[in-house]
Amino acid sequence: MAKDKYISVKSGVSGFSFANLGLFTGFADGIYNAVYSLVLMEIFMNSAVVGVYVGIYAAFCMIVGLFANELFRRFSKVRVFYFSMLMLAVCYAMMSFSIRPSTFVILDYTTGIAITLVGVLIPLFMSDFAGKTGMAPLNSRYHLWMNVGALFAPMIAVAIANQFNNRAAFFASALIYLAGWMAFKLFRIVQEDKKIKPADPRRTFRVLWKNAVAFFKRPGMPRAYAVNFGYYSLRAMRYLYVPIVVIENGFSKDVLGWVLTLGIIPYLILSELMAKLVRKYGKTKWLLIGFSSFAVFSVLATFVTGYPLLAIFVMWQISGALMESVHDLLFFDTAKKSEQTKFYGVFRTSVNLPNIIAPMLGALCISVFGGTSAVWVVTAIIGGLSALLVLAKK
Repeated sequence: MAKDKYISVKSGVSGFSFANLGLFTGFADGIYNAVYSLVLMEIFMNSAVVGVYVGIYAAFCMIVGLFANELFRRFSKVRVFYFSMLMLAVCYAMMSFSIRPSTFVILDYTTGIAITLVGVLIPLFMSDFAGKTGMAPLNSRYHLWMNVGALFAPMIAVAIANQFNNRAAFFASALIYLAGWMAFKLFRIVQEDKKIKPADPRRTFRVLWKNAVAFFKRPGMPRAYAVNFGYYSLRAMRYLYVPIVVIENGFSKDVLGWVLTLGIIPYLILSELMAKLVRKYGKTKWLLIGFSSFAVFSVLATFVTGYPLLAIFVMWQISGALMESVHDLLFFDTAKKSEQTKFYGVFRTSVNLPNIIAPMLGALCISVFGGTSAVWVVTAIIGGLSALLVLAKK
């Protein structure tokens, strides 16, 4: 295992045990993502402003990710995970009520802290308990369960939104995160507590800066970062703008639910298969096909309307499914086991930074061209550039 000490763990707990938590995070996030942009549209009444808001929110989450390593130096990962999961349950429950926009934003940012920490911790736990299994099978299992949960999420979110309102769906996410918190408790993990020392802000920032510099000086890390950045840029644009575009094209929330649900099927079909294909053919081929095909579908989405557009929204999920279980393996294959906790916070900014830049570029396209569908120009360019980066040398 990594340098973190685990005093006791329930018998039978392995990296797969943590990968199975993907069922809870995928289910909860699937419900949340299905209505999130629609709730923001109710608040801001403009898709370009929604893009700006999401960009600022993502910048905040990225800062949280950068400080994650400093947090783990002061508190055990187990304790932080317990607190983060419980925070998500409480805040999502509060967000489900008809509260003022300012209160919603405060709670949204609070959940941003927790969801960033959960996203950092699960892969680190998987790595700590991977043993001889390696990260590739664990990644595949994790994403499989995420997609199983996400398969049912959109229809549940739409059913709740139709029965009550869009915000009410967040309460279902709260219950699922609470269930995930309880499942984690069953692992009975006890980790050595760390002595809390007074933090010097100047020293903390120096450590963060040196850590970031050291990360990008490591051979292979800039490429791993760039590829992950490209994957999450496409994912961010898809989650944010597909619901808005579907509704703006005159389709109902029920149709949106079916589009989001059908889009999960390629991930379910390919999740376990990709683990075998990656072992046989390597990562590069699937990343290249995924990014290139996403770029092609994005070009088509800029001028296609009606049901053909809905078909594209479903079909480009095949592109995402080809990359899902391999987009971050460049990091785990390059970083030493002892360095993964140290560097993962920096690497994780490649998840948050796309949520700043991509929506901002989308907002710019909407402002210039006057239609939300213009955002697919951005995904076409990102997909094409990412395909070139995959082919680049380390």
